[in-house]
Parts: sequence; structure tokens; C-alpha cells
Amino acid sequence: MDGLELSRALHVVAVVIWIGGVAFVTLTLLPVLGRSRASDDWFVRFTAIERRFAWIARAALLVAGGSGFYLIVAMDAWDRFTMIAYWWMHAMVVVWVLFALMLFVIEPLGLDRALRERARRDPARAHLLVSRAHWVLLIASLIAAFGAVAGSHGAFLG
Repeated sequence: MDGLELSRALHVVAVVIWIGGVAFVTLTLLPVLGRSRASDDWFVRFTAIERRFAWIARAALLVAGGSGFYLIVAMDAWDRFTMIAYWWMHAMVVVWVLFALMLFVIEPLGLDRALRERARRDPARAHLLVSRAHWVLLIASLIAAFGAVAGSHGAFLG
């Protein structure tokens, strides 16, 4: 197995772990916790579970970013960012940057505290906000993943 093969494999596994976690939270955890959204108890349980996954997501995000960067450098694929047929590469970078900002900047700088306060004041509204944010992130991630799989197999090259 050469460096490119190893990087591709690491990239895919990291994305599966990271986006799979987002899918689990969005499609399973938040709806279940939403049943008790009349109290702020849902947020306490949500943060307890998500806090554990956040470290896994951060590690997977770093592996996905590092392996993706390695692939671009090793394949000298920078010119793909100038071609519309490779829109999915832009999508992957945008999704990666959004999650990196969220996991490494916005959450540590106080998003959890702000959401905890909102959940205390208006639990249902806080749940709606968190759920919608996760849906937006999941949909963007799935579009990027779909585009990447199809595009890397020549689907958009005409």
C-alpha cells in the first residue's frame, strides 16, 4: 500500500466516523431527546453524549483534513480548484472548515454556555435551534460526500 492508497483509506474512514456521528446525532439522538424538550433536561443529556463524541469528531476531522491535504499535494491536484467540474472539492473544504470552526473555535469559546442558558430559558426553542443547525450541517455534509464519491469516479467531468 503506497502513500496515496493509505491516505485515501484514512480519509474515507475518518469521514465515515465524523459524518456518521453527525447523522446519528441529527437523525436519532436529537429526536429522542426532543420528546423531553419541555424541560432543559434534554440539553444536559445531549451535552453529556455530544461532549464524548466531540473528541472523536475532532480527531476524525484532523485525520480527514490531513489526509485530504496530503492527497491534493501528492497528486498535485491544486488546479482542480479552478474547475467547476470539481465543485465537490470546494464543498469538501467548505464543510471541513465549518466543522473545524465549530469544533475547535466556536464551541470552546462559549457556544455550549450560550446554548445551556437558552435551554434553561426556553428549552423547546433551544432544541429547535440545535436540531436545525445539525440538519444544515448534515445536509451540507451529505451533498459534499455524494459529490466527492460521484466526482472522484468521473461523474461530473462530462
